[in-house]
Amino acid sequence: MAFTKRRTRKVCWFEQNKVAPDYKDIKIIGKFVTERGKIVPRRLSGVSAKNQRLLATAVKRARHLGLLAFVAENMK
Repeated sequence: MAFTKRRTRKVCWFEQNKVAPDYKDIKIIGKFVTERGKIVPRRLSGVSAKNQRLLATAVKRARHLGLLAFVAENMK
């Protein structure tokens, strides 16, 4: 007998909190960036496709303005 795991569908954090991704909200954007500075993919974060595109743009803008680092400091 093969048992299949039923995964619960992840809910978009931005739609749940009725907030749009904004480059000025570093605390919120920081949740969706790894410790190495990469943007977390949609399949892991559960963000909707529309908000993932807005999130990617917001992260890139924050990086360009110097609010968010491109890569983590002190990488060896």
